Amino acid sequence: MAMKVKEVSELVGISVRTLHHYDEIGLLTPDETTSSGYRLYSDANLEKLQQILFFKELDFSLKEIKDILSDPSFDREEAFQMHRRILLERRDRIDRMIATIDKTVQHWKGEIHMTAKEQFEGFDFSRNPYEQEARQRWGNEAVDQAHARLGQQSPQEQQALGERMNEIYRNLAALRHLAPSSEEAQTAIAAWYDFLNEMGSYSPEAFRGLGQMYVDDERFTRNIDKFGEGLAVFMRDAMAAYADRVTP
Repeated sequence: MAMKVKEVSELVGISVRTLHHYDEIGLLTPDETTSSGYRLYSDANLEKLQQILFFKELDFSLKEIKDILSDPSFDREEAFQMHRRILLERRDRIDRMIATIDKTVQHWKGEIHMTAKEQFEGFDFSRNPYEQEARQRWGNEAVDQAHARLGQQSPQEQQALGERMNEIYRNLAALRHLAPSSEEAQTAIAAWYDFLNEMGSYSPEAFRGLGQMYVDDERFTRNIDKFGEGLAVFMRDAMAAYADRVTP
């Protein structure tokens, strides 16, 4: 059933002005407008609004959200699974911080003793790896550049590129028994870094984050480990070591 803008505002908890702004910038345009000028939102509009708000929770700009949702390759189910993993990670961290608060109060009262380490359980100022994956999946300029360059190549060039990529994987797989920071491993992972930067523009930190995603996302792990069991973990560690080495 169609809903007026005021009804949507009250349902969702955002202002009418915000909904008007989304309409004005083409982010969320209601499916129908009455002859008297009332905006009417359909069920599909509400589903899109939900997705917009999920992305806002990840600190995407409205322009980025608009670009993501208008992309023909956007997969709503994939996005929901990503959001779910992020929220679960946040819930776990919040639960640990609440437990730390409770234990701290007991510590002050002399009921228990907390170690210095226990006083900071739950604090984590590193970036959430799932949020990093989300930004790489939907907001990383390097990925856009890679797609654009691939689209300009002939089928023969793309096949040659795939063969080069597989050869790098095979070389790394043959070295995975070595320390990731060894000269041999670092030379091989540097070739992977150079290869990726032919397609896009990866900073050392983005390279490190990509390596972490190889382990965090079982889809990547499964595909990479086809070249050798444990390769994804080895590449993650080698990419982290490489990022440390080349970062000023």
